[in-house]
Amino acid sequence: MSAVDPGVRPPSTGKPADPLGPTMHLVENGRTHPLGASLDAQGVNFSVWSEFATGVELLLFQHHDDLDPYQVIKLNPKFNKTFQFWHCYVRGVKAGTFYAFRVDGPWDLVAGQRFNRNKVLIDPYARATNSYLWNRGDACGPADNVHTSQRCVVVDESYDWEGDQPLNRRMSETIIYEMHVGGFTKSPTSGVAYPGTFAGVIEKIPYLKELGITAVEVLPVFDFDPHEIDKPNPAGGTNLSNYWGYSTVSFFAPHSRYCVSPSSGTHQREFRNMVKALHEAGIEVILDVVFNHTSEGNHEGPMINFKGFGNSTYYYLWPPDHQFYMDYSGCGNTLNCNHPITEKMIIECLEYWHEEMHVDGFRFDEGSILSRGPDGAPMSYPPVLWHIELSEKLADCKIIAEAWDAAGLYQIGYFPGFRWAEWNGMYRDGVRRFVRGDRGIVGLIASRIAGSADIYEHSGRLAVNSINFITCHDGFTLNDVVSYNHKHNDANGEGNRDGNDQNDSWNCGIEGETDDPEVEALRRRQIKNFAAILLLSQGVPMITSGDEVRRTQHGNNNAYCQDSELSWFDWTLVEKNQDLFRFFKQMVKLRRQTGALHRVRFLRGEVNERGLHDIEWHGCSLRSPGFGDPSSGVLAFTIGNMVGPGPDLHVVLNMEDQELDFETPPMTGRSWYRLVDTSQPSPADFCDPGDEVAVAGNSIKAAPRSVVVLISK
Repeated sequence: MSAVDPGVRPPSTGKPADPLGPTMHLVENGRTHPLGASLDAQGVNFSVWSEFATGVELLLFQHHDDLDPYQVIKLNPKFNKTFQFWHCYVRGVKAGTFYAFRVDGPWDLVAGQRFNRNKVLIDPYARATNSYLWNRGDACGPADNVHTSQRCVVVDESYDWEGDQPLNRRMSETIIYEMHVGGFTKSPTSGVAYPGTFAGVIEKIPYLKELGITAVEVLPVFDFDPHEIDKPNPAGGTNLSNYWGYSTVSFFAPHSRYCVSPSSGTHQREFRNMVKALHEAGIEVILDVVFNHTSEGNHEGPMINFKGFGNSTYYYLWPPDHQFYMDYSGCGNTLNCNHPITEKMIIECLEYWHEEMHVDGFRFDEGSILSRGPDGAPMSYPPVLWHIELSEKLADCKIIAEAWDAAGLYQIGYFPGFRWAEWNGMYRDGVRRFVRGDRGIVGLIASRIAGSADIYEHSGRLAVNSINFITCHDGFTLNDVVSYNHKHNDANGEGNRDGNDQNDSWNCGIEGETDDPEVEALRRRQIKNFAAILLLSQGVPMITSGDEVRRTQHGNNNAYCQDSELSWFDWTLVEKNQDLFRFFKQMVKLRRQTGALHRVRFLRGEVNERGLHDIEWHGCSLRSPGFGDPSSGVLAFTIGNMVGPGPDLHVVLNMEDQELDFETPPMTGRSWYRLVDTSQPSPADFCDPGDEVAVAGNSIKAAPRSVVVLISK
């Protein structure tokens, strides 16, 4: 983005401050901590950090659309500065007051300093922000932007939790549902009162509860700027925008557009209402957090907060020329996460969302960036990651890493720390290839189903370190994995150059949508195959929102800019594909009720009283899995229940194009019954309790490209 002409300003919809507005407030010294705006009965303590600033002004606004502040408070370094902390206490300020800062200091690009008092900055610790007047272009050039700046909101943190606490469910018993807060209910088909909001999610909790998942992992809800991406839509109409939200503006503030009344500063209350309602339904809340970069972008990007308070502290700068930024994130800049000040902000942010907002866990986007040291190289003991790992305040939080970054660092299996779970991209790739029909990888698939011990066990990690997934927000939906061989991203306006070219998908014979009944039947079967394998695997399963009802993006595998029907959950699909929804529900229920499917530790070959091992691998013949057979597309395995009266399982995976006979293992005191057969139409694909089909003899037939699950009774 280039700098704008300082003499040009787009028309504002705001209004001048009321000349008869609030009286001036009494200003006192204040205190250094906590950072941000801290409200009490008499006023507000404001505190910000800036090591090289020479002057700081606090601007107070009465309304969200006031063009100018009603009071400007110039902080006196003699009374309002302690070391690098600038602070003051302002009597009479109440919740709902809007505020911002001007920060003066050196403009010295050689030293990496970008101070500019013309730029109105938001508080890095703001609990709520308002972008009603915001113009991103005005924040890029040198001219004053007070009339089109973002504002912070003083927030009253009091809230009646009615006894709610984070749920602290064991990681091994977790089933994650990845979803976009806005896209989940933004479609008119959702029928909710407040589509695209935290409140809208509350209305759809009965659906989540019926599906049976135990946690929602929501795409970023820290405030972001949708207009960071603002480019023409090839299809016409509204410009494309930042839909996913992976570019944070304010780390402590819920995203304004997910609120019903953000101009009133209700951000915290509305988010808390959602968390409390989900907890009441037994569903945990995991936040997808983005600490690897910010919305300020590169040297041409806007000045929002961090650039103006401490550019050389918060960001990695290019060593040959400090006016430019190191870009390990692929998004223009990279946060220097292991600088003490940035580390402090990250830790206090996580603790705030856990303790004050009752969030149950966090998934760290491009988490490997948090392992980089002052020189950008990976550290063996990165302070911020180990602080998160060992924090007593975060001890009950689920912490999940995307263990790679855009600069090529790939840390699957050795991400710093031990309790970090990791998005296991190797699981996704292997299972997609196997179900597609790739041969000679049954040994690899056995390892993935058993918890990926080849990746995690050597370093002392456990099966629950693996987050297993077939799809996520980034890539094809599950419907599109079985419907497209190639990406179709023309709607993004980048000539189909964006997105991953390697999808390990198979269109079942026809590219895209079709009315061919045989192709459609095969696609439905393949979707059920994926769901069955995912929910029968050791580790922690993650389902992408809408996969259970065939949500499609029409082959777009990079819908980051598509705030439209292309990305939104189409609620008509729930009825249209109720057979698949039922299958997902039943598989989730089976997993939750079968302790043998969610072990913490790796399987060891122990034998139960019926003579079955905790895990044993087969092919069509018992104990002959064909791990070294380059032509094999089949795998079977037996999971013996080691504790209590629960069922044993025998699973057959036939990814060949022909029906095959599979031997069933003998056991003492029980018989095998067919519970699941993905080749059968609903409801025979998953039998209701009592309707399971007895297996005659010592073998069972498996149809081409199908999964069969037997239980012992």
